[in-house]
Amino acid sequence: TDGTQLAAIFLTTTIAPAVATVTCMLYTWIKNGKPDVSMCINASLAGLVCVTAGCHAIDAAGAIVEGVISGLLVVWVVEFLDLKLHIDDPVGACGVHLANGIAGTILTGVLATNTSSLGVDGPVYALIHGTSFADGMKVLGVQCLGIASIVAWTGVMMIITFTIIKKTMGLRVSREEEIEGLDSTEHGLPCAYAGFHFAPQAIVEGEAAPVMVTGETPEAEAVEVKEVPSFEEPSSDGKRYTKLDIICKESKLDALKNALMGIGITGITVTHVMGCGAQKGRQEFYRGVPVEASLLPKVQISVVVSAVPVAKVVETAKKALYTGHIGDGKIFVYNVADVVRIRTGETGFAALQDT
Repeated sequence: TDGTQLAAIFLTTTIAPAVATVTCMLYTWIKNGKPDVSMCINASLAGLVCVTAGCHAIDAAGAIVEGVISGLLVVWVVEFLDLKLHIDDPVGACGVHLANGIAGTILTGVLATNTSSLGVDGPVYALIHGTSFADGMKVLGVQCLGIASIVAWTGVMMIITFTIIKKTMGLRVSREEEIEGLDSTEHGLPCAYAGFHFAPQAIVEGEAAPVMVTGETPEAEAVEVKEVPSFEEPSSDGKRYTKLDIICKESKLDALKNALMGIGITGITVTHVMGCGAQKGRQEFYRGVPVEASLLPKVQISVVVSAVPVAKVVETAKKALYTGHIGDGKIFVYNVADVVRIRTGETGFAALQDT
């Protein structure tokens, strides 16, 4: 590699990502009414991926063409996978690397020019420069053969690799581990990103169905329910008010919320809290060294009821939250002296009604 070739590579690898970013910005702006920033960032990388295969074989005009194509292609592929095929590709890796890697390799054969350090024309520049079109098609053919070879090799090796994984440790984690997150279940960390803890997205199955445990509960973790507490029902005039604080896992919030709404609870208060029980939280490790027990993220759901029986609320919450594993949560029940609705000044039973 000499200085001239290096300068040409710097030129093409600068132009293509820049053009791809601008192309993606304009396209998403026109399509969606505003530019998609995250997609534009993906387009920058897509342009670099696309031009890398032929960065030494094309000129500035070819880099512009590849930038335009990659800026559009990344959007089309990402949306096709997400919206049409419903394949989860959260970072757009297929749109950036797979699609633009293939496109860039093929475009190298199409846009190669003899003015580059490669010294050969693809079919496009063969027509422009008046050189042999057949030789230009050979260049394109070599690139297509390379793509076919890579696809064949990758396909065979991945089938073998994934078959071995499937037969040994399995391709998927359990449903509970997936919902809780692999940071804690696989790595013993509250979060793999130091200093951050992300609140989980609510997960609902069908009509407000809670996430059920699919396998048998290990005997060491199972908690036998020895006594079911009973609660006094509200008096006939509905003047007894009761507050319930329910502490549970964050992943169970949506299932519990929908279950409570289903029995007539019209208002809940949700607070993100931290805490641990008798097990002192989950054992964590840093660089192989056990660290002091940490508090686990939980949610606290508070409701005040009068017309809805307390026992019904408790049973509904237990049904939504119970898995038999340590950490299912607790329910605290309190008597409430009175209730005041600030907006209307109503007190007591009337203040609890959804009016």
